[in-house]
Amino acid sequence: MNSLVVLPVLLPFLVGSILILLVKRHALQRWISGITMTALLVLSIILAVVVYQDGIQISELGNWEAPFGIIFVADMFATLMVVLSSIVGFTCLFFAFRTIAPVREKYYFYPFYFFLLTGVNGAFLTGDLFNLFVFFEVMLIASYILIVHGSTNYQLRESFKYVAINVFASLFFIVGVAYMYAATGTLNFAHLAERIDEMEQTGVLNVIAILFLLVFAMKGALFPLYFWLPRSYYGPPAAIAALFGGLLTKVGIYAIIRMFTLVFNHDPTFTHNIILALAGFTMFFGVLGAVSQFDFKRILSYHIISQVGYMVMGLGLYTQLAIAGAIYYIAHHIIVKAALFLFAGAAQKITGETHLKKMGGLLGSHPVLAWMFFITAISLAGIPPLSGFFSKFALILSGFEEGRYIIVTVALIVGLLTLFSMIKIFMYAFWGERKHTEEQSQMKIGSVLLPIVPLVALTIIMGFAAEPIFQYSEAIAAELLEPDVYINSVLKE
Repeated sequence: MNSLVVLPVLLPFLVGSILILLVKRHALQRWISGITMTALLVLSIILAVVVYQDGIQISELGNWEAPFGIIFVADMFATLMVVLSSIVGFTCLFFAFRTIAPVREKYYFYPFYFFLLTGVNGAFLTGDLFNLFVFFEVMLIASYILIVHGSTNYQLRESFKYVAINVFASLFFIVGVAYMYAATGTLNFAHLAERIDEMEQTGVLNVIAILFLLVFAMKGALFPLYFWLPRSYYGPPAAIAALFGGLLTKVGIYAIIRMFTLVFNHDPTFTHNIILALAGFTMFFGVLGAVSQFDFKRILSYHIISQVGYMVMGLGLYTQLAIAGAIYYIAHHIIVKAALFLFAGAAQKITGETHLKKMGGLLGSHPVLAWMFFITAISLAGIPPLSGFFSKFALILSGFEEGRYIIVTVALIVGLLTLFSMIKIFMYAFWGERKHTEEQSQMKIGSVLLPIVPLVALTIIMGFAAEPIFQYSEAIAAELLEPDVYINSVLKE
């Protein structure tokens, strides 16, 4: 068994289980959590390097060969996602050390934090459909706890929609798994790809494909199933909101890309045109929600919706350039969105507010916070030379090459409206007359900003080093569009 492939799942699960026993020893929990998160980040980078150099790595639990046993598969796409989850997990954890209230900390915050990462990493690395369902449920159960953590009235009220929509999504998921097994006789991804390639029942497969698209659209907040997200992500503390905003919807997007490049690639004229239409509606309606808001965190929450539209746009176009742009965009958005939510938390810590009309003058009192926010904000909007520009450029270029002018127009309009809403935050919260007290303006937040610095640095590096990073994205896209590489690695053919 290749233990390196399993460690990103096994390590957070074991540490989360241990931390349950240490729930009253807060200092010890912090030390263990910090060391574990650092180790997880290092392990994920090592795994990504090994896969890049030596090819796809497989771990067959109990030495049961695929397609019969439980299998973990680390290809370049999965390992990139594991690295990104570790980066965001690392920064959000150390931000939580500085900001989480003691009353929240003592109610199993750290164990469920690691259980969430267990589910996320498991979803990225699993090699079969049923275990994808299992890891989704692990992730969701932990997220149910974290999203109501602190038990404020607002959290309990608004998180009900989050729980309800995900319960329905899980129900449809298990129904889809049953239909898939009935149609193909297998649930292993590689074996599914082989069986579906041999089947001639396109109509049945299209029905199952749309069912899974519905499931992952619920979890990824695609149009019209995004209504649960903005208010649900508003309530939790900044560290949890950043973890959710950066990671959770991307697990759904990862599942869509994985399934519709490896398994459901039998009729792209039908399936991928639907995905492209969903991308356009998701971008447009998501950004309209952001533009209409006057609350720091709610604007960022609506932008999660609009930005996932760009990711599935790349899949809908279904070219190597477009998918490479989508992968680049996923990496950019995970980093930038987590940073923006953490900046919102830092601003709230100073002013006690997130409503923009009650904020102002942070540029004068906390210039480092203001300019770090500005960098990540214009990166989200796609301003060169930051990471958001190059990922969007690849998607726009691919759209022009394929003659998909409507989706390109929508993407460009959404980019302009994103810039408008980010400038609105900067003008209200950071510019203008100071609305917080003298005592608040003297508050020292260097230790709060320190965990966010790596995220800001990454969006700058990803912009200035766009060529090698895009080459890596293209290599991932080429691997995704050549499913035989995955199939032969898993089934050893």
